Formats: sequence, C-alpha cells, structure tokens
Amino acid sequence: MPIEVAVASPAGRAPLGRARVHALAALVCAGERVRDAAFTVTWLPARAMARLNREHLGHAGATDIITFELRGPDGRPEGDVYICPDVARANARAWAVPVREECARLVIHGVLHALGHAHPEGDERVASPMWRAQERYVARAKARGLA
Repeated sequence: MPIEVAVASPAGRAPLGRARVHALAALVCAGERVRDAAFTVTWLPARAMARLNREHLGHAGATDIITFELRGPDGRPEGDVYICPDVARANARAWAVPVREECARLVIHGVLHALGHAHPEGDERVASPMWRAQERYVARAKARGLA
C-alpha cells in the first residue's frame, strides 16, 4: 500500500505544495520502514490554530504544530497534522532558517508524531531521540532540495 497524503489550506496558498509535502512524508516513512500510512496536513491561520489548541489541548494561543496520531482499522498509521504558517515564519526568523526549511521541519515533526514518536516538553525535547531523528530527516530533505 502507498503513503497517502492529503494537503489542505483553508486560508489560501500553502507554504509547501502537495508534492513536496508528500515527498517529505515519504522520506520519513521510508526511513522509519513504514510502507503503508495516510496523513492529512492542514495549514491553518493563527486564529484557527489557537482555537484548535484551546479546544483539544487546553492551551492558549496559536502553536506551530498539532498532530493527532490515529490508527486505521487494520492498525495502519494515520495522522492529522495541523501547521500554522504564521508561527512557522516567526520561528524561522527567530532561529535564522529559511521559512521553507522550517515548514518542512514541521511536516517531518508531524509525521514522526503520527507514526508514534514522542518527545518530552521543555528544553529536554531538543536532546530527545525524536528530535535527533527529525533533524536527520531535515538534513536529508535539504540535500534533496525539499527543504
């Protein structure tokens, strides 16, 4: 079965196109030895992301990414990934990286979460195995012109 990716951008143009998002998800799935998975990636404006964050996680304000890890009836990994380009742009400026790279990082991060990976909250997350895997995939994506 293939890696399926649906991309939506209710607020207008997405910062990464469908083909690039699919390629990023496929890169992660190949590296994680996942051959059958389905994801939706939705780009949300800050207001919609803040609402989702409050309703589902009980947090105030917009965040860069929220992922809901799901499983199909046959155990197939599935996930809904919501990314806020406004927060991604602010993060990219703060960390002095290109916006396209930061958006690719968030797609990779969301796919890893959808596949069952987790990281601790706070400063410890950047030393976690998931974060290190994420950054390896970002480097691969950059080498392939995807980030």
